[in-house]
Amino acid sequence: MRDRVALTALLIPVPVAEQVVRGHRERLDPSAVWGVPAHITVLFPFLSPPLVSATVVDRIEEVLTPVTPIGFTLERTAWFGDQVLWLAPHPADPFVRLIEAVCAAFPECEPYGGAFGDVVPHVTVGDRAGGATLADLLAAERAVSRRLPLPATADTVLLMAGGREPKSWETRHTFTLTASH
Repeated sequence: MRDRVALTALLIPVPVAEQVVRGHRERLDPSAVWGVPAHITVLFPFLSPPLVSATVVDRIEEVLTPVTPIGFTLERTAWFGDQVLWLAPHPADPFVRLIEAVCAAFPECEPYGGAFGDVVPHVTVGDRAGGATLADLLAAERAVSRRLPLPATADTVLLMAGGREPKSWETRHTFTLTASH
């Protein structure tokens, strides 16, 4: 049997998106079945679970301490090719800066394992790599678009761990963005 806790990630949960995309994600995004909430990825894959020590948690806390909550709107759907349907946060720049700060603190962890050039903050609705068809994603896009825009605030970063099995992901640590400028 495979280890149920093989991966870790730093994620910003987006509960308002969860209300709109949950049913679609459960059918179209494998990470939803694993137990990962609707989110904007900060860093995945992160360190292997045995390497996530109290020192690592403290380093994450140090990076996030100066970060203020981010007010944003999920204002439109967008696509990565015809493979991934996602929601676009506006403005995206505060998320890019947060991701860059975390990546600078953990240079051994490349976003998405270095598979993509630019980091594009987003909330995934569905992914054809998980078995969704283009027709499934287009139908989800029509349904979700009717419920946009969604105002939101990012005030939490989760350190989550799990595997590629159903309901295997759990929150290991919650970081609250509370800095004020």
